[in-house]
Amino acid sequence: MMDYHRTLKRRLVFILLCVAIMVIAAGYAVAYGPLDISFIDTYITIWNHIIGNITDTGMDYIIITVRSPRIVAGIIGGIGLAVCGVVMQSVLRNPLADPYTTGVSSGAGFGATLAITAGFSVVSKTPTIILAFLFSMLPTLAIILMSRHKSSSSPTVMIMFGIGLMYIFNAFTTVMMLWSNPDDLAAVYQWQVGSLAKVTWDDIPYMLALVIPGTLLVQFMAGKLNVLATGDDNAKALGLNPHRTRILLLALTGLISAAVVSFTGIIGFVGLVTPHIVRIFIGADNRYLIPASALFGGMLMVVADLLGRCVIPDATLPVGVVMAFVGGPTFIWLLMRKGNKAW
Repeated sequence: MMDYHRTLKRRLVFILLCVAIMVIAAGYAVAYGPLDISFIDTYITIWNHIIGNITDTGMDYIIITVRSPRIVAGIIGGIGLAVCGVVMQSVLRNPLADPYTTGVSSGAGFGATLAITAGFSVVSKTPTIILAFLFSMLPTLAIILMSRHKSSSSPTVMIMFGIGLMYIFNAFTTVMMLWSNPDDLAAVYQWQVGSLAKVTWDDIPYMLALVIPGTLLVQFMAGKLNVLATGDDNAKALGLNPHRTRILLLALTGLISAAVVSFTGIIGFVGLVTPHIVRIFIGADNRYLIPASALFGGMLMVVADLLGRCVIPDATLPVGVVMAFVGGPTFIWLLMRKGNKAW
């Protein structure tokens, strides 16, 4: 009993620590920019805006309209990608499963490239987002359809199928980039590396509408996810339909990840690395792993975006590039730390 309370306390402390770091990092991320604004003034301005007591319209415009959308998008995106990583790794029982290795991010990349090279992005960015969303859902739908056939429904086959789709989408995207003009090529490149710079308040409701309800539904199914992670035979013995549960969870993660990458571009490693790091501190119980990973992912995205704006003077590294710099070595360290045991 004492061990249970000690473990529960450690989990709660970790979750509260993630919240505290995310709030602090978000404050500094909003404060950082060409106009020097203090951390305290940032939150005072946000509070005054919420209660309708705007005393400095210039500072309110900079903080609320210009700087805040990318921070909010980073938190939502980090939550969504991290939760997708937890679910995909548990459902497919594969430590390498995340939106990128299942082809979802590559599908979105192909959709965005198609819209940009076809000239749709000149009119507005809505067609780019719509095509990115539609093509990001294709790998998920393909994996779900494949899971209906028992001969090809093993977790290993499904993750390999996703990797195959990823390479196919990447090949088509590369061909289209070779045909595009220099202006389109620059736009495609910026989208491919992942960035929060162009997200506006108009985009936030669409991200929220899928990421937050989807995350809550996944949390509601955390118990079933624990059962499913033990294997299909155990799940059936406990009265759970593994195929139906797997399809529902994959559909949810497809919608969540599509909602994120359609607005931010391809950002790797959040969904892959976050669950592994969080498991070190709180274990593999999905009832705690899902909310802790969501908060850690949101915090990680905000910190990575802030680092991308601070590291090189007068230049900004896209958050996708920063995540690659941070996530790659971290993932290698995790593999070496676990030795031959990757899960």
